[in-house]
Amino acid sequence: MNNRKKALVFGLVTVGIWSTVASAFKIALTRLDPLQLLLMACVASIVALTGIMSFQGKLVELTRISRREMLRSALLGTLNPFLYYMILFKAYDLLPAQEAQPINYTWAITLSLLSIPLLGQKMSGKDLAAIFLSYFGVVVISTHGSPFTLEFSNLTGVGLALASTVIWALYWIFNTRSKADPLAGLLLGFLYGFPLILTATLLFSSLPTLDIPSMVAATYIGFFEMGITFVLWLTAMKYAATPDGGGTARIANLIFLSPFLSLIFIHFLVGEKILPSTIAGLGFIIAGNILMQYKSKAQKKTT
Repeated sequence: MNNRKKALVFGLVTVGIWSTVASAFKIALTRLDPLQLLLMACVASIVALTGIMSFQGKLVELTRISRREMLRSALLGTLNPFLYYMILFKAYDLLPAQEAQPINYTWAITLSLLSIPLLGQKMSGKDLAAIFLSYFGVVVISTHGSPFTLEFSNLTGVGLALASTVIWALYWIFNTRSKADPLAGLLLGFLYGFPLILTATLLFSSLPTLDIPSMVAATYIGFFEMGITFVLWLTAMKYAATPDGGGTARIANLIFLSPFLSLIFIHFLVGEKILPSTIAGLGFIIAGNILMQYKSKAQKKTT
């Protein structure tokens, strides 16, 4: 199997797993509250990431991280997993999965918006159009196809889903400045985030009951949503970046399959009837994402 095929296989496997996590969230939240789920999933993720780094012989990387990078990892761990998943799980607790998942998918648009004040990037007319398309899609989904009435199915849930995109975008902006090994940095972030999650659980919830269904649900989310997919995606991009890999853009575009596949899993695993307004709104969101990524011929020559 050449690098092009390896990149495609790893990319498709990653997208396939990502497509199941919205359903996994809703199933897990029938037995656990958001903080309990986050606590158990974080433990599972730490175990998974430690195991992967041990298998790869990379645990020594943790000893090579500077004090400055340690402090950065503490900040990143506050954003992800603590704040991001706490807010995201609460949004999924309040909203149908078919609403929360597409809204969360607007994080790339949020990233572009935050890049203006934080990274000094400029906004073009194309960017404004992309932003309008994506957030119009959010309104279509959250009003069940009546965007001009502004009667949201659950305004708090929609607000939390949008807030999670801000946290996720901030995480990636600050993460771009990290010089640590990506996997080591992610594991450190979870290690720093765990005490915050445990404290919040003890203060505002209670320790979860360790029954088998809850443990299976939380472990699946911790292993796959928070851990293994990160490694699989990095591997796919690594193979794609080689001379015979076909290019990273080709693999990156696979991510547009995820939200549509996710709706299929939500329908069959969660039992939600997928509304036409969800599909229409998701179409607007995807169109906005594609438009935001599009570069004209002139732009391509200068990059």
